[in-house]
Amino acid sequence: MRRIPALFVAVAIAEAVSWALLLTGMFFKYVVVHDEIGVKIAGPLHGALFMAYLAVTVVQARAAGWRWWVTLVALACSVPPFATVVFERWARSRGLVGDGASRPLQMTGTHRD
Repeated sequence: MRRIPALFVAVAIAEAVSWALLLTGMFFKYVVVHDEIGVKIAGPLHGALFMAYLAVTVVQARAAGWRWWVTLVALACSVPPFATVVFERWARSRGLVGDGASRPLQMTGTHRD
């Protein structure tokens, strides 16, 4: 269970990097050289990391006890470019990812003082 937060962080960052690669590939395809090689490589890579992010997010949400709306926001962040990293940083700053020392946004609704 301690590896799940690290996996979540790694996949969130990798998904954002794959977005950058795909956007770069699209730029070269449509603007610079009109060659599809970048998209052919980055497209499937991004697709796989997109799916991995969705799966790892659900696992992380269950393990950390995220509220439903936090999970929904995390999943929605898989769509816009680089939003997975923004969400990961936000979640980490609120104790939702990491050592779990404080979890103010838990599903259980209990408050810890």
